[in-house]
Amino acid sequence: MEVILLERVAKLGQMGEVVRVRDGFARNFLLKRGKALRATEANRAKYDGMRAELEANNIKAKGEAAKVAEKIDGRDIVIIRQASESGQLFGSVSVRDIVLALAADGITVSRPQVWLDSPIKTIGQQKVTIAVHPEVETSVTVTVARSADEAERIKRGEDISTRQEDQDAAAEALAAAGEFFDPEAQHDETEPAPAAAEEEK
Repeated sequence: MEVILLERVAKLGQMGEVVRVRDGFARNFLLKRGKALRATEANRAKYDGMRAELEANNIKAKGEAAKVAEKIDGRDIVIIRQASESGQLFGSVSVRDIVLALAADGITVSRPQVWLDSPIKTIGQQKVTIAVHPEVETSVTVTVARSADEAERIKRGEDISTRQEDQDAAAEALAAAGEFFDPEAQHDETEPAPAAAEEEK
């Protein structure tokens, strides 16, 4: 289906462009949300009549969005989740969780404004784009951790997974050292010595 875009749509086109899209995408997203009109002769004439107003509204909305983007840009939100020793989450962090975390921080965004390709499933940091306006994008850092303390360590740049491996390796080394220096083990090794002395007599 061909549609006339009423606003910029990422990876599709700018306001006023006529683009060909799949019927389902047009019906369920673009037309339903008022982002486009079917590219008929009547709608082309309608768009020409609306163009000045749409552009004026877009400039105003873009200015307001830029102010919101300044408040959001560079923020670091922390989401606490349970996870395995390897850092795999028991569950995942979705767009909804990011929207709620921003809301708790006093920032209101809608789900379609948060661009997350797939849910976050591991401990760590990830940059997430927030499209506050079709032409204004900003980003936040989402830190997913098992505790506030771990979140601070991740923010400082510590590799939590490596840390855990190091701890495991250190524990194994201590256990091996304990066996090596075990007094009973030494005692067992020294016992045959008197028997050897008796044989010499």
